[in-house]
Amino acid sequence: MRTLKTILIPILILLTGIGCNTKKGNPYREEKKKVVIAYVTSWSNTIPDPTYITHINYAFGHVNDSFDGVRISNEERLKQITALKRETPSLKVLLSIGGWGSGRFCEMAADETHRRSFAADCKRVIHEFDLDGIDIDWEYPTSSMANISSSPEDTQNYTLLMRDIRAAIGKEMLLTQATVASAQYIDFKAIDPYIDFTNIMAYDMASSPKHHAALYRSENAGGITSDEAVKAHLAAGVPPQKLVLGMPFYGRADESLSHFTDYKKIEKLTGYTRKWDDTAQVPYLTNDQGLFVCGYDDPQSLAIKCQYILDNGLLGAMYWDYDGDNEAGNLRQTVYNSLNK
Repeated sequence: MRTLKTILIPILILLTGIGCNTKKGNPYREEKKKVVIAYVTSWSNTIPDPTYITHINYAFGHVNDSFDGVRISNEERLKQITALKRETPSLKVLLSIGGWGSGRFCEMAADETHRRSFAADCKRVIHEFDLDGIDIDWEYPTSSMANISSSPEDTQNYTLLMRDIRAAIGKEMLLTQATVASAQYIDFKAIDPYIDFTNIMAYDMASSPKHHAALYRSENAGGITSDEAVKAHLAAGVPPQKLVLGMPFYGRADESLSHFTDYKKIEKLTGYTRKWDDTAQVPYLTNDQGLFVCGYDDPQSLAIKCQYILDNGLLGAMYWDYDGDNEAGNLRQTVYNSLNK
């Protein structure tokens, strides 16, 4: 016979959370809903459907010419995007500052006065444009690969930059970052107190005739895979609940096609054969000679990557970019529904 004590204790545990392994602090670590982050560009005209998105990263803002503030590409379009929050209050919109070839980070971050002025300007644009935070996309500290200036001190200065932006914008605003798949260039343990989450750019990891976004390693995989990218970030000290796996809404093709080809164009191509790499877990196109000409993601591979996110306890998914999807929204619906339905 159960005593009153044995009945009451389990009830009290459920009500109070005693004995539960709960985490407090960052709400993105607590909620069960997975984040789905869409990059929306300043140069496209498509207005995104917030139904299948939790966050929008508006691309791009840049470090200004005087190294002490933010310059935003196409401010009117940014206003159009933030206006979506009127109908969907849960939607979060961030300004992504940087991008490939976007420079002046090195000079700004190395100078304390410039760095703090830049951080203060991040606060200004958040309030002026009704944003929910800032996403830093410096590609890449200590590297001049993108034909921008660099310094051996960039990694340390990047940490100081994140510290100063966090101090300027406060604890309630989001501060995120986009990182190279290999997890190089950044001291992740040092910036952890300042960052809400990290978006892994798990694409452009190779070019045709290799997959540019393979999930697992096969003979057709490029220099790194999505799985290897996640493991590299975990090894660098990023907790899984702060990791967002990036996915491409475009393919990387050879010279017979555009080197960067949106999915909405790929699915309409004729004269090519879709094949499936059962090891890499991604599709690719071959020409009439059976040669690999384009690696990409489609609903089948995206659903598998989303299951990988669930299986590994990651925070969610990010994709570049919204405008690459087809009119029916097959890709964005696959990502959202696979993670949250």
